[in-house]
Amino acid sequence: MTLRKERKSCIFANQIVIMSDQTPYIVSARKYRPATFKTVVGQRALTATLKNAIDSHRLAQAYLFCGPRGVGKTSCARIFAKTINCLSPTSDGEACGQCESCRAIEQGNSFNLVELDAASNNSVDDIRSIMEQVNVPPQTGQYRVFIIDEVHMLSNAAFNAFLKTLEEPPKYVVFILATTEKHKVIPTILSRCQIYDFKRITVNDMIDHLEYVAKEEGITTDRDALGVIALKADGAMRDALSIFDQVAASSRGEVTYRNTIENLNVLDYDCYFRIVDAFRAGDVPSSLLIYKEVRDKGFDSLFFVNGLAAHVRDLMVAADPRTVGLLETSEEVSKRYVEQAKSLPVQWYYAAIKLLGDCDLNYRMATGKRLLVELTLIRLCQLLKPATPPFDSLDRQVPLGDPSAVSVAPTPQQAPAPTVGQQGVVQPAMSGPQPASVSNPAPVQAPAPRPQAPVVQPASQPVRARQGLRPSTFRLSEPSHTVSANAGSLEQRSTPVTRERFEQAWGEFIARNPSLHILVNTMRGAHPEPSGENAYRIVVDHPAQLQAFELSMPKLLEFLRDFLANDFLTLKVEVNTEPVGSKQLPPREFLKQIVTENPSMARFLSDLNAELI
Repeated sequence: MTLRKERKSCIFANQIVIMSDQTPYIVSARKYRPATFKTVVGQRALTATLKNAIDSHRLAQAYLFCGPRGVGKTSCARIFAKTINCLSPTSDGEACGQCESCRAIEQGNSFNLVELDAASNNSVDDIRSIMEQVNVPPQTGQYRVFIIDEVHMLSNAAFNAFLKTLEEPPKYVVFILATTEKHKVIPTILSRCQIYDFKRITVNDMIDHLEYVAKEEGITTDRDALGVIALKADGAMRDALSIFDQVAASSRGEVTYRNTIENLNVLDYDCYFRIVDAFRAGDVPSSLLIYKEVRDKGFDSLFFVNGLAAHVRDLMVAADPRTVGLLETSEEVSKRYVEQAKSLPVQWYYAAIKLLGDCDLNYRMATGKRLLVELTLIRLCQLLKPATPPFDSLDRQVPLGDPSAVSVAPTPQQAPAPTVGQQGVVQPAMSGPQPASVSNPAPVQAPAPRPQAPVVQPASQPVRARQGLRPSTFRLSEPSHTVSANAGSLEQRSTPVTRERFEQAWGEFIARNPSLHILVNTMRGAHPEPSGENAYRIVVDHPAQLQAFELSMPKLLEFLRDFLANDFLTLKVEVNTEPVGSKQLPPREFLKQIVTENPSMARFLSDLNAELI
């Protein structure tokens, strides 16, 4: 029995020993929190400035550290407090970490460091307690440092109570204010502080630090996986370390790209690269199938649309070597962006971002949300390979990727229409029969856009400016000889407009739009007169007729400009101010006036027992 009891006690003792050997788990954000200026990630210039101020003994009485969350504001404040109180600093200006003052600050029991969370202690009484402690000099070291975190949360009364102490504290006191919203701090506080702006930590700096943490923890990692974590953190190192702990726990110490995107529920780059390849090839079925895969994985359609817009934005940035540095991705992914960006024309990005932006705006109000996204994908596929006539009449655009020029032969009764080259340069058409298209034209350098002529238009309805690669939502039925592909060009058309051609276009609009009753009736009675090289003046008899022109002015102007191939054409509509007698009267009023002025005609009608109706 004795042996058995001793054995149990030994086993129990061994268990106690084993349990005491287990150290409690500390999250990476706390375990690898910077302890010296050298270990601060992504703030090299700022930490160098602080070290120089300490070395030269040029310390201010108050500092304001501002910037996004998780970039090291509070950590730098603690390092600053430890360094200025270190009893034996190193040769490179860092705290030794071994002296009594350094150990007390690291353990959190130093009287020289006072921290206040203004988010929960924002009253005047809390500030008064700080002001009372200011009068106590340091026991060890040279300075007492007061760190007020989230200082923008202080009330106005607390700010005002703090002003005098902040401006003239004792010589041994240093205030460090930290905030994520500098604009909420009152100007009188800002004027009393040296302001240090912390920047967002770059993706590559985050990846390097995460690799260091993984090596220290014995975790195998994939650099692409760390790039996804860094992007998810959005510039905050603390968030990146928290996400890293989450992924490492779920993958049992093996952080791979596949495990990371599954754990974080993010779409991988391959999905966006594949769908852009489908857009480039005009492959509508492939783009719809990729969208189906995204939905099957449980991703929201709006999340997919915004992610695709961000991907197109990154491609646009990667298209120019000068802006590649704006990419917030790892070096490997940046190379893929640059490679794919070379296969698309620059104008495509503008049109694609416009379509995706419209989809984002309309998504919340759309009843058929899935159909809206699918229509957007179809239109993205058709940017480089648009539909052929007559199916493109509602949305006619320039085929950006097609090297062939677009040209239409004029009819015998009409003047030759201009042709549009590969880069959207307007070229005069040659007389005589022309082929339907010209293959492989010589490359033409697009000239710089000419300044537009002044446009005169009704004040209540501005005329839409022509934009590159936009769908012509106001375009009406267009004549067969008009090439509206010029909508994708930056060059302004300026074909001379004769009186005969303008009247022909005027009558053509009336004939093609009989459903616009008020406008068409007004146009029939109006007689446009030239008032300049590219301007026409229209006089109407009544303000209601002026309103009819104003409401339909964008449609009318766009039709006339396309018909006449002149983007400088303007219309000015005025109400006639002449006396009523000089106006053209309706038939019944005209007969009444004749009967009134001619008594013989009145007697004749009376003899016939007739009346005007």
